[in-house]
Amino acid sequence: TMPSIFSYQSAEVDWCESNFERSTVIAEYYNTVSAGASEGQAGARRQPAPGTRELLWLSLLLAGIFSMYFHMTLSYVGQLLDELSILWTLAVAYSFWYPRVYFPRFIKSRKHFFWLSGITTVISTLMSFIKPAFNAYVLNCIAFHLLYLTWRELKKCNDKRVHRMAAVMVGWWVLAISSWISDRWLCGLWQAINFPYFHSFWHVLIAMSLLYCCPLVIYFDVNYEMPSFKPKLGYWPSDSWPVVVPYVALEKPHKQC
Repeated sequence: TMPSIFSYQSAEVDWCESNFERSTVIAEYYNTVSAGASEGQAGARRQPAPGTRELLWLSLLLAGIFSMYFHMTLSYVGQLLDELSILWTLAVAYSFWYPRVYFPRFIKSRKHFFWLSGITTVISTLMSFIKPAFNAYVLNCIAFHLLYLTWRELKKCNDKRVHRMAAVMVGWWVLAISSWISDRWLCGLWQAINFPYFHSFWHVLIAMSLLYCCPLVIYFDVNYEMPSFKPKLGYWPSDSWPVVVPYVALEKPHKQC
């Protein structure tokens, strides 16, 4: 008989970490714990649009919870929830923040773009059931489009602080994707030396990359959508601290006579 889609280890994907090594309830202990990093990132978002904040916060929170559930059970349902929550979080971010200057020519308004994003996401959701093991690779490829958009925006910007934040974001992403690929393709090596934890590193490192990515995207969005304000990137509690939380401050320019 076919195993239940809710059963432990019914997923098509099993990461490098040994299963049930540290707990009889949690399949991948360190992957489950590290997945909570994305939940922590959900509380660090600051945005100029009030309605966007709650929706994106909820999307990130659900992505973190579903990721923890997947690594705890390695179930088929957990795998799909993990991947689809990421897909829908990206859809929310694209819908609200994708610059109008990059809209396809047949899209005349943000409302039309919402519909395009929604239809595309629904189709992608249905296609994800065809071969779930392939979903993670497709989702990671979206990062290349985000990097391309960042490069396009940096060409228009002379603010050294913006370029610095983008460089830090890319640095964290390179470390994150390297960890993900290492866990996926070099598992035999890491198990041989008893260090199969690179997917848990991925969780933490991609959360760090997002910590810098979101303020950067908001900065560009304010330039397009709120031209009466001047956005400024900052770091809390101070630029000089080794561990900081980046944010966007809005400065309304003085009227010129």
